[in-house]
Amino acid sequence: MRCLLLLIILSVCIKPATLAAEVLVKNMAELHLAVKNAKAGDVIVMANGTWSNAEILFEGIGTSTKPITLKAKQKGEVIITGKSNLRIAGQYLMVEGLVFKNGYSPTTDLIAFRKDANTLANHCRLSECVIDNFNSTERNNVEAWVVLFGKNNRVNHCQFIDKRNQGVTLIVRLDTKESVENKHQIDHNYFGFRQNLGSNGGESIRIGVSQNSMMNSQSVVEFNYFDRCNGEQEIISNKSNQNTYRFNTFYECQGTLTMRHGNETWVEGNVLIGNGVAHTGGIRVINEKQTVINNYCEGLTGERFRGALTVMNGVPNSPLNRYVSVKESKVLNNTFVDCTTIELGAGNDNERSQAPQTTLVKDNLFYQTKQAQKFGVYADLSGITFENNVVNKATKFPSTSGFSVQEINLWAKNNGVKEAKENIGAKIKGIGATKENTGVKWYPKTTPPKQKPKTIRVVAGLNTLFDAVEKSVSGDIVQLSAGTYSLSKTISILHPISIKGEKGTHITFETTQLFQIENGGSLRIENVAIDGKYADDSPLNALISTSKYSMNKNYSVFIDNCTITNLKVNHSFNVIKASASTFADTICLKNSHISAVSGAVVALDKETDNIGIYNAEVILIENCSFKDIEGAVVSSYRGGTDESTIAGSLLIDHSEFSNVGLGKRNILNAALSLVGMQTTEIKNSIFDACNALKMTLTVGEPKARVHHNAFKQKPSFIIKGEGFKEFDNRYELSDTKEMLGDDNHKVGRK
Repeated sequence: MRCLLLLIILSVCIKPATLAAEVLVKNMAELHLAVKNAKAGDVIVMANGTWSNAEILFEGIGTSTKPITLKAKQKGEVIITGKSNLRIAGQYLMVEGLVFKNGYSPTTDLIAFRKDANTLANHCRLSECVIDNFNSTERNNVEAWVVLFGKNNRVNHCQFIDKRNQGVTLIVRLDTKESVENKHQIDHNYFGFRQNLGSNGGESIRIGVSQNSMMNSQSVVEFNYFDRCNGEQEIISNKSNQNTYRFNTFYECQGTLTMRHGNETWVEGNVLIGNGVAHTGGIRVINEKQTVINNYCEGLTGERFRGALTVMNGVPNSPLNRYVSVKESKVLNNTFVDCTTIELGAGNDNERSQAPQTTLVKDNLFYQTKQAQKFGVYADLSGITFENNVVNKATKFPSTSGFSVQEINLWAKNNGVKEAKENIGAKIKGIGATKENTGVKWYPKTTPPKQKPKTIRVVAGLNTLFDAVEKSVSGDIVQLSAGTYSLSKTISILHPISIKGEKGTHITFETTQLFQIENGGSLRIENVAIDGKYADDSPLNALISTSKYSMNKNYSVFIDNCTITNLKVNHSFNVIKASASTFADTICLKNSHISAVSGAVVALDKETDNIGIYNAEVILIENCSFKDIEGAVVSSYRGGTDESTIAGSLLIDHSEFSNVGLGKRNILNAALSLVGMQTTEIKNSIFDACNALKMTLTVGEPKARVHHNAFKQKPSFIIKGEGFKEFDNRYELSDTKEMLGDDNHKVGRK
C-alpha cells in the first residue's frame, strides 16, 4: 500500500519528459538551443523586444495534434530587423505573431519553408505574422518575402506591407517532386500597398514558374485582401496546374489576376474594385481548361492586357514560357459594372496568332451607368461561343448572337457588390475578404494621416534656400520671397517638399546640380526663374538629378510656371536626369519656359540592359515652350521584350518647340526619342526647326497618337515596330499642318 501511494505522489510531482514544455528565449543562442531540443508539443516563446540580425532556423518534427510552436511572447512586440531571415523545415511546425520590419534578408528568401534543397517543410504554418518594409536598398535586388516548398503548408492571417524592390511577395515553388501536388493554403492575408516597380518581378503571388508550369500544384488562395498592389501587370501570376483562387478582394490594384501558364485553374467569387483608378485590371485568361465563374468587377479602367476581362491570343505550338492558346475554357456568371474594356483575342501579333478555341462565355452581365461598354476584338472569335450574356445599353457586341440588351435592375448588397435580381451575372455570398477580417488586428493596415504641411518662409540670400530645405520635414512648403537665391551647395531632397516663389523670385547655383532627389524624396517647384549661368563648368550637369545610387522608393517631380535657362556651361547639361535603378511615378512640366539647354530636358535613358526596366510611369508636358534645346526634350528608353509592366506613358499638349534636338552631341539625332513607351500622345503643339520625332513601339499593346499639331518645317516622324500584326494600327498621324495658321484648331501654348 505504501509503495502504491509513493508511486502516485511521484507521478504527480515529477514532470514526465514526454510532456510539452514552454521555453522563453531572450537571445539567438537560447533560441537555437531551444529549437535543437524541441519535441512535439513544445512552445518556444521569443521575448519581447528588437531582434537584430537574426537568422533563424526553425527545424523539428511535431505531430498533427502536437505541433512545435515558435511565437512572440506578445504578438507584435517581437520586432525582427537588420539582416535577418527565417527558415522553417520539418513537419507540423507553427510560427505566430512575429514582425519583420526595416531590414532585409541576407539571402534571396526572407521566410522559406525549407532548410535546404533536401530538407523541406510539410504541414507547417505561418500565422499572424507581419512583414513591413523589409527591403534591400538596392531596387533591383531580387528578394521574395515568403517562399513555400514541400506540401500541405499554410499561410494565414498574415500582413505584407510596402514591398519596394524586385521579388514576388509570396511564391509557391514546384522545383522537385516533393513540392508537386502540394495543396498549400494561402488564406485571410492582407497584401498592402505595393508601389509600381517599373520592371518584372513585382507580383504579389506567383504559383510556379514557366519551366514547371505543366505540373499540378493544387494550391488554394482564398479570402485574401489585395490593397493597391501595383507592382506590375500581374498581381497574381498563376504558373502551374489545378490551382484555385476564390473569394479574394482586389482593391484599386493596377494589374490583373492572370492565368499566365498552367491549366485547369478555378477562379471563383472574387471581387475586383477599381473605383476608376487608372490601369486597374481584372482577370486575364491564357491556357487551357480555365474556369472563371461568379466574379464581380466594378470600376476597372485597364485596357489591353489589363482589361476587366482579357482573353488572350496564343502562340501556335507555344513553348512553356510564351502563350498557350485558350482552349476548353469557361467564363460564366460574372458581373462587370462600369468597367472600361473587355478584351478578346488580346495580344494578337505575328507570334500570338492563334485565336481562342472551344471556349464558352455565358450568363455574364455587362452593366454601365455611364458610357457603353467597350469590347476590344483583336482576332477571329469563331472559337468562342457566346450564350445568354446581357448588356444594359446599346453596345457593339463581339458576336451577333449570345448577347441581348436588357434594362437590368441592380441592387447593392451589404457586402458592397451589386446584384441583378434576374438570374444573370455574379451572386456573391457572404461578406468576403475585407481589411478587417484579413491580416492581423494588432498592427495598422493604413499609413498615419499626413500632417498639415507647414510653410517655411525664406528671404533671398546665399544658401538661405539650402538652409530652409535642411530644416524641413515631409510635406512642408518652402515659400520664397522675391529676390535672388544663390546656391553654393547642392540641395538634397530627402522627403516630399514644395518650393514656391513670389513674383520676381530668381535662383542661381554654382554646383553640378541644383537639386538631388534622394531615396524617399519628391520635389514640386512653382513660380521661380532658374538660371544656370554660374553652374560648375563640368559635363553631364543637371538641374534636378536622382541619387546615383539605387532608390527603392518611387519619387515625383512637378515643375509649374517656371522659367529655366542657361544650362549650357558645358555639354549635356540636362534639366531632369534619372539614374539607373530609380523610378518616377510622375514627371510633370506645366506652364513653363525652358531655353538654352545643352542636354536633354527629361533624360530617362539609363536602363539599357534590355530586360524591361524603365525610369518613369507618367510624363506630362502641358502648356510649355522649349527653345534652343540641343538634346531631346524627352529621351526615354525601355528595352527588351518583357510584358509585365505598362512601360510608361507620355502626353504632350499645347506646347511649343523651337530649334530642338539639333545639337552636335545629340547622338540620338532626335527632338523626342521614345523607345518602348506604351502610350504616347502629342497634340495641339507647334514644332519649328526641330529634329525628328522618334518612336520605337515594342512590347505589349503600344499606341502612339500624333494629332492636331502644326509644323513650320516638313514633319519628320520615325516610327518603328517589330513583331506586330497590322503595325499601322498602332499609331496615328492626323490633322498635322505643315504651316502655322490652322484656323480650325488652336495649337501652341494657351
